Amino acid sequence: MSNANNEKTKKDHNLMGTSNKKAINKLSFNAVVVLPDIRSAHNVGSVFRTADAAGVKRIYISGYTPTPLNKFNKPQPQIAKTALGAEKTIAWEYFESHITLLNKLKKEGFKIIAVEQTNNSINYKSLSLEGLFNDVNKKTIDKKTGAEGLPIAFVFGNEVLGLPKKILDKVDVCIELPMNGMKESLNVSVTAGIVLFQYLV
Repeated sequence: MSNANNEKTKKDHNLMGTSNKKAINKLSFNAVVVLPDIRSAHNVGSVFRTADAAGVKRIYISGYTPTPLNKFNKPQPQIAKTALGAEKTIAWEYFESHITLLNKLKKEGFKIIAVEQTNNSINYKSLSLEGLFNDVNKKTIDKKTGAEGLPIAFVFGNEVLGLPKKILDKVDVCIELPMNGMKESLNVSVTAGIVLFQYLV
């Protein structure tokens, strides 16, 4: 088979995949990511890169999570190293208080999804994003879809400690990734990749 035919086959395959995915996703989403108290700048940079690839609109940073620009307004080299420029192309905003940030998002109509293992968390594959908006009036949904899409926020917790109760009390649903080995969790940037691509791509 010639290179031209190989290329055509690849393109056809990709187009088919895109077409099927669009048929499944009836609604569009205005997705943001929340990173409270993430210690590793490398992890933050990796999340930026993944979020950009998944079509996330904005990243909210809170607590002691490092930001792309340090207190002297200079680039944070460890974030830049793993973000590979995504820290410049995806919007971000810092909040000192997690609760102030979550209250802001709730006021703006965001449905907040925590990625955390709790007694009430569900398998990440079981969640219907559309189902989160069943309590919202149809006209409100139509208005919110607009150019941006339905507002959803994914909250990813600290690498070791996870998300504290004060944050979990503010969320609409908790989802978790099943762990089949000896370890109880994945690296936060790996988890972000799995979850964001499951719902947005």
